[in-house]
Amino acid sequence: LTILIASTLLLPTITTAGDSHLKKGATVKDVKAMSEKDQTALALSAAPAHISKDAGVMVFGADGKLTETRKSANGFTCIPTVMNLPDPDPMCMDAASQQWFTDITNNAPKPTNTVPGIAYMVRGGSHFEKDGKVVMSGDGAKIVKEPAHWMVMWPFDAAATKLPTTPNPSGTYIMFDGSPYAHLMVYQDPR
Repeated sequence: LTILIASTLLLPTITTAGDSHLKKGATVKDVKAMSEKDQTALALSAAPAHISKDAGVMVFGADGKLTETRKSANGFTCIPTVMNLPDPDPMCMDAASQQWFTDITNNAPKPTNTVPGIAYMVRGGSHFEKDGKVVMSGDGAKIVKEPAHWMVMWPFDAAATKLPTTPNPSGTYIMFDGSPYAHLMVYQDPR
């Protein structure tokens, strides 16, 4: 299974303290230059231990594509980074979220997962904001750091759910509201 990661993919990114093998301000290029062992450790840091211990792993090969290096025993797959931002942002996701991720990466008009998916970003993340709104594109937007969180990858409508569309003290909001890729963000450390 191989997924090509677009350098402008717009999902939350992750920041963390620690990991001596990671340089502060590392980029996707730096992650790709890491050994398979270091990429695997970074990828597995995305989820709670009870998920990551049996999760599959995909790492970047010399061709820049993600390639499976460890089969999943629990339906979750972890990757070492999602976006081309200064900090590595590993994510661990179930099969439905992996389909969602593949669809957004390949610029599909809408996600094709047929059931809700769960994804973890224990190391935190980032999103783009412009004019006080979370946006999918970094064009003219600022990068905003996010805390540890988990996500439900399923179409959510803020008007129907009455949930907010921007980060707030409750820690829950709809990211990308109004787009087919709207999904639930939960700023809660899942460990």
